[in-house]
Amino acid sequence: MIERIHLAILNELHTQGSLTAAAERLCLSQSALSHSIRKLEEQLGTPLWRREGRQLLPTAAGQELLALAQRLLPQLQDSEMRLRQLARGTRGFLRIGMECHPCYRWLLRVVDPYLKHWPDVEIDVKQRFQFGGIEALCQHDIDLLVTPDPLPREGLSFLPVFDYEQVLVVHADHPYAQRAWIEPQDVSDQTLISYPVDISRLDIFQLFLGPAGVTPLRHQHIETTDIILQMVACGRGVAALPRWLVEEYRQQLPLAAVRLGASGLAKQIHLGWRHSDSGLAYLQGFFAQAQALG
Repeated sequence: MIERIHLAILNELHTQGSLTAAAERLCLSQSALSHSIRKLEEQLGTPLWRREGRQLLPTAAGQELLALAQRLLPQLQDSEMRLRQLARGTRGFLRIGMECHPCYRWLLRVVDPYLKHWPDVEIDVKQRFQFGGIEALCQHDIDLLVTPDPLPREGLSFLPVFDYEQVLVVHADHPYAQRAWIEPQDVSDQTLISYPVDISRLDIFQLFLGPAGVTPLRHQHIETTDIILQMVACGRGVAALPRWLVEEYRQQLPLAAVRLGASGLAKQIHLGWRHSDSGLAYLQGFFAQAQALG
């Protein structure tokens, strides 16, 4: 049977040109190297090398095995390197699930420097798991979950990486634009624009309007953040979004951010992962990058 050591010997004999030099390169004795080649020749029933003066030259069979060695050895070395990187957690594939519509822009700021620091890690962002990320994480459909609403689950951990304030977004000329904060009843005569998810997953309903028994005059669903803010900028309604996101768009659109209640509505972005993946270096690297930018 042809083994890797046979291919390595043939390759070194070709490169070094002598048994002594090849043996030194492979950390073998010359007799062990010669014995290994003779045994392989006996198994194959054909010589692999011939001498011409002081030179060792491959036979036709030797040339065939040498070509095989030159193809396979680099591939094996590359695979071993990749496997060692996987074992150390420096190479891998990170599938990120998003359970937060506006968090995508925050994620972009994390991913850009992360990819530069971890060139052997590939990333895929899966937005189809919005508002269903916990199950996706448990079932190994994703490896990391970005969420503002972590739910305790056995085998999962969550790390807060970014604090933000949920605010009411209004047109810059809206009557509320100059107020320090609004109360729940102030939304009762407004068109509230939100993402198309159940109100049980919307903070403005669960943490602000619901406890006060208030509902907006009209509730409109729009899927895209850009369009939501364009609608608000045109005076078509109001929306509840992170303050940091509003500040970014205020450079382009006539928007104002108003505090929800006198104390505001504080939130955090969390990263969720499986306990079994905690030892992955590239996962820990992502946490560090996210906290650095938080």
